Amino acid sequence: MEILEITVLSKKELDDVVKIHMETFTGFFLTFLGKGFLQQMYKGFIAHNNSGLIVAKNENGIIGVLAYSEDLSAFYKYLIKTRLVQFVWYSLGAAIRKPSAMVRLIRAFLKPGDTRREEKYVELSSICVSPEVKGQHIGSKMIDKLKEMFDADKFAYINLETDAINNDAINAFYVKNGFKLERGFETPEGRKMNEYRWFV
Repeated sequence: MEILEITVLSKKELDDVVKIHMETFTGFFLTFLGKGFLQQMYKGFIAHNNSGLIVAKNENGIIGVLAYSEDLSAFYKYLIKTRLVQFVWYSLGAAIRKPSAMVRLIRAFLKPGDTRREEKYVELSSICVSPEVKGQHIGSKMIDKLKEMFDADKFAYINLETDAINNDAINAFYVKNGFKLERGFETPEGRKMNEYRWFV
């Protein structure tokens, strides 16, 4: 198995990444938006200059993925500028299935304003591992790779957000990997979240 940052995704690799996301985040909003939406999002992480994907690969292909951004506000603006039509197209089905999804979509597109901070930081946006290889410390290895790439001269910390409720194993996973709880907060939808930071 190897852990590496990738700059190009083949169609099969993109399909693997989306499949792992959907298997990991069942019942989550982005998963509800569907495969096409997720494909555009993960292609955006590859295409955006200050964002990227770290993957775990074995002989069968990609088995884990970590998405990050060094400028999350700019990343969201980039997605809106370059992929708005695709996102709207793939969101139509979700909006038909659940009209209230449109409110969350609009909030998502306004996310750039919520991510601004005085200091520069790296956002760990998403991390997921294929259920078939859970328990092999693949998530920790991908986080270790992100830490190796971290430039303490440019950035203050690595940041991430995760659910606070019914999510004890994931919260413990981040603590085990050196992240400190910064704060708890609640989204406009009433979802309780924890924000963690890792410092060198």
